[in-house]
Amino acid sequence: LACFCCAFFNFHFSDQNKAMKVDYQSLELNKTEWKVPNYYEDLIPVGHGAYGCVCSARDKRRGTRVAIKKLMRPFQSATHAKRTFRELKVLKHMKHENVIDLVDLFTCDESAESLTDVYMASSLMGTDLSNILKIQQLTEDHVQFLVYQILRGLKYIHSAGIIHRDLKPSNIAVNEDCELRILDFGLARQANDEMTGYVATRWYRAPEIVLNWMHYDKTVDIWSVGCIMGELITRKPLFPGADYIDQLNRIMQLVGTPDEELISKMQSDDAKNYIRSLPKLEPQDFKQVFTGGSDSAIDLLQKMLILDPDKRLTATEALEHPYVSQFHDPDDEPDCEPIDFFFDNLELPLDEWRKLIWKEIEEFVPEPIPPSSDQTTENS
Repeated sequence: LACFCCAFFNFHFSDQNKAMKVDYQSLELNKTEWKVPNYYEDLIPVGHGAYGCVCSARDKRRGTRVAIKKLMRPFQSATHAKRTFRELKVLKHMKHENVIDLVDLFTCDESAESLTDVYMASSLMGTDLSNILKIQQLTEDHVQFLVYQILRGLKYIHSAGIIHRDLKPSNIAVNEDCELRILDFGLARQANDEMTGYVATRWYRAPEIVLNWMHYDKTVDIWSVGCIMGELITRKPLFPGADYIDQLNRIMQLVGTPDEELISKMQSDDAKNYIRSLPKLEPQDFKQVFTGGSDSAIDLLQKMLILDPDKRLTATEALEHPYVSQFHDPDDEPDCEPIDFFFDNLELPLDEWRKLIWKEIEEFVPEPIPPSSDQTTENS
């Protein structure tokens, strides 16, 4: 996979934010050039998407494995750069056991003016829920623990004023101890943002987004958790819609058509007229659909998969549900300081975003490296 490797020097920033000379290596992995510090070795491609490529690597300084994400075309336009800046601000703000961590942030570029590539490193978890669903049968204890951790992470994320908007099995990383972290905050927005356009993989998308019924809030993530939990129980996606209309039809076949109370809340006249034109459907019996689920699992699903977002559980309320009671500890489910989304109101030229992102890289302070350099335990 590695077609060539050469060393060169650049500057990285220490805890005191002073420039330190760092050796970089250049490698070609899956036809993409990577330039990473020499303290990373054994780079292996593990995935790619619209916004970045990911490799696993070993951090020689810590003796651990990390996931390094190279952002794809972060400066293609001012919009791309703003998205990059938002993701960096969100990741740097959050520190929680069930949320992706940021253990390194670097570039081999030498100045803000020449900044082209941005790399982020996080703890390597090993796999994700989408892979687990393909190969492993889960017990109810497993499902309870996984759902609990997702809700615990969401409580923290939502308390920061952030809506994830793209929760799905492939964005839930899991290690061999069944511990998980929520990944990929590229689509995250503040809770009071005017949110339109494409969000989330359709199958896990809340119904108020599918037809743009109304301004939506944090409970869109709770709907996604319901979809994920249902899939963990049935081992198949709940609403694998082929398009928007098919998606909505599949949802209503399970939970029924909206009542007049919900229709009256819809801001779109087109949505109101469309819903009223549909034949009335009654909710299915969840016990018949989720035959492998316990009574408490069925009850929690019914309270998350509610069409009216105002009636859906919040993450905090869901953590108090009997289904996750064996893990629930209110003293160990922290909140996060609200993040200042000042930048969402900024409309800047590309070069100004480049300077702001350079500053974020320059000011990044990693966790201290342990004094012992003989660590060999790897998180794989």
